[in-house]
Formats: sequence, C-alpha cells, structure tokens
Amino acid sequence: MRHLKTLGRVLFLLSLAAASPALLAQAGKKEVSAGVPDWGMYRGPKRDGLSPDTGLLKEWPASGPPLAWKATGLGLGYSSVSIVGNRLFTMGDVDKSCTLIALNLADGKTVWKLPIAPSAGVDRPGSRSTPASDGKMVFCLTPSGQLACADAATGRLLWKKDLGGKMMSGWGFSESPLLDGPLVVVTPGGDGGTVEAFDKVAGKTVWQSKELKDKAAYSSLVPIELGGIRQYVVFTDQSVAGIAAKTGQVVWRAAREGKTAVIPTPVYKDGFLFVTSGYDVGHNGFQITGTGGKFQATEVYKGKVIVHTGAIVLVDDHVYAQTDSGQLKCIELKTGKEAWSGASVPGKGTVCYADGHLIIRNEKGAVSLVEASPAAYKEVGRFNSERVGGEQGWAHPVVFGGKLYIRDWDALTCYDLQAK
Repeated sequence: MRHLKTLGRVLFLLSLAAASPALLAQAGKKEVSAGVPDWGMYRGPKRDGLSPDTGLLKEWPASGPPLAWKATGLGLGYSSVSIVGNRLFTMGDVDKSCTLIALNLADGKTVWKLPIAPSAGVDRPGSRSTPASDGKMVFCLTPSGQLACADAATGRLLWKKDLGGKMMSGWGFSESPLLDGPLVVVTPGGDGGTVEAFDKVAGKTVWQSKELKDKAAYSSLVPIELGGIRQYVVFTDQSVAGIAAKTGQVVWRAAREGKTAVIPTPVYKDGFLFVTSGYDVGHNGFQITGTGGKFQATEVYKGKVIVHTGAIVLVDDHVYAQTDSGQLKCIELKTGKEAWSGASVPGKGTVCYADGHLIIRNEKGAVSLVEASPAAYKEVGRFNSERVGGEQGWAHPVVFGGKLYIRDWDALTCYDLQAK
C-alpha cells in the first residue's frame, strides 16, 4: 500500500510538471495553495493587480519600453491575459464565435483556439472575461453566460455549463472566473443565488449563495481571510457582501446601490474595504468586524471618486484609482482621506502595480508610469501604445516575468520592462 501511495504521488507530480514547468518550482509559494500559479487569473493569484516583479525600468524613454513581440488574430474583445508556465491565455470573438485562445509566451504565436459559443447579442461585440488557469486546465466565461473548462495543453473542451442567472444591464457577463483550490467560482446572479461555486474538475455545482439574490454586476470576485473564515467579496448593483468559501452562506452584507455598470474590483486589507463605480455613484469605504462567523459591515466614508471601467489597486495602505475625469487619485484606505490627485492619462483608464510604480493605460492607448507613493504625484514615463480597434481599449495591462502585456482588441503587444 505504501508503494502504491508513493507511486501515486510521483505520477501526480509528473502530471503537474508536464502541464506547467513553473508549478513545481513554485510549489512552496502561497499562490499555489489556491491552485493559481504565476499570473494564472485576472489581476493575479490574489486578485489585487500587484505584480511580484522587481528589477524593472524606473523610467521610460519617450518612445516607451522596447517592444518584445506583437500577436494579432485574437478577435474582438476586452479580455486581458493570464499566464502559467510557457502559455498565455486570452479570449476574443473570432469568426463570430467567442473563442478561448492559448499563445506561446516567448513569441506570442498561437498554440490553439477553442470556440466556446456564438458571439453574444449584447450591447457591444467582443469577449469580456479573462481566463483563469491552474496549469492543467483553463476556465473562461462568455458574455452570454457559458462557463467552460478546457485542457490547457491541447485546448480540448472538458466541460461547459450555461449559468442562466440575471445581469444588472445589457452588456452581458463580464467578470473573470475565480479559481480557489478545487473550486471555480462565478456570479450568475438572480433568484437561484448570486454566487455559484463549481467543482473545477467535474463542472458540478458545489454550492450557490441562495441567501443573496442580487443581479450579477461586472465586477469580479475577490477572496479574503477575515475572522478565521475564507470569504469571497461580491460587488453587485445592490450590495457588497462576503460569501463563505466553504458553504456559500452570506456572512456579512452592506447595502450599496450602483447604476448601470458596477465594474471595478474591490480592494481589501485588515478589515477595511474600498469600492467604487461610475455613473456619478462614486466610492465607499467599509469596515468589517466580527469573529466566529458573525460579522458586520459599517460604512466609514463615501465620496465622488468615480471609476467606471478601470481597476483600482491597494499599495500598502493607500488606494490608487484612475477616475473618469482623468485624475489619478491616492486615498488612504482606512480614513478615505485624499493624499493627492494628479493629471494622469486623459479620461477613463486601467491601473496595475509593479516594482514601486503604477502603470496606467487609458482607453485611447496612452500609457503612463507613476511612482506609487502617498507623498506626491510623480510621473516618470509615458508613451502611446498601438491602437488597432475603433472601440475603447478597456483590457487591463499585466506585468509579469519582466514584460508588460497590453491587449487592444485584435492585437496583444508585449513590452520588455527589464532594466539592463
């Protein structure tokens, strides 16, 4: 029996190595405990938009960082990228099909494409969701609500589910699936329960949060640890709430009404939560307290930091948000006090963090590099990334492995950020 157990463990490790060479090298890291190595899902393993990279350029030349490669043929859409091992995953509408795509990380060449569903008849064309991968499987969500799982190496479809559910408005499902251990978790919304967790291997429902029946918004779920309980923060058109990861029960909820589109992912630290949305709604700060499964969410501040489409990031104790007016704002998480406001790239944009800096990309292609410090606004680089689509570029930039990835509809550009 002992020999059989040993053999089983060896076979398991070999299968992991075959799926992604990076997995074994990272086996001791926290990210793998959630089943998400490398930059395996939207906003990274912790859903915080914070890159682990160091040794990057501290300033950019006027022409921007060097272009490493460019990939085309990715179809229409707003999908960003996820990265595991030597593969990069994204989505796009190709030949009237919402398509899951795998690229070779080294040069951007297509490895495989898998049509998931016909292009959705929603307000605008294009895929919205960013895939998630554990290195063996890759998961994606279409605008019309199909959750699918494919073999990461070959692109073979393993299972597909129609979520049903109900969206807050007509843009279609836009969140990115959350991978957490054996679960893949999404937000179908509606009377069946706002949040649903599936067994990632079998594709069967494990639980659904029937106590919460809000419609689905466009924001993605965020995992947190609070009072000894792992939770998923869900942000809807009516609420921000914590869902117990094991059971799907609502452990706390705060009423918070949004309009038309609730998109930015919440940020959380040490019992404090910051959310924002567009259409003149603005931002709210909540303190969440409690232990033993009993929690309470209390609003501690609110204001008009309006972020429609872009992400917000939390670095140390300050939130950095690119507002619809084109102002990058730095706000203290616990108090809501504004540290500074700077004229970043014009208009709506997306934000990520890497090696002491913020990278802000606006919907027309301008990209700026700003020091991530509450002391003052200081821009140290700006360039115009290539635009290939007539619609706004809303895909979130990604920094991983010394590279900056910017998706713009049919194309993906990869820039070298490593200091020489």
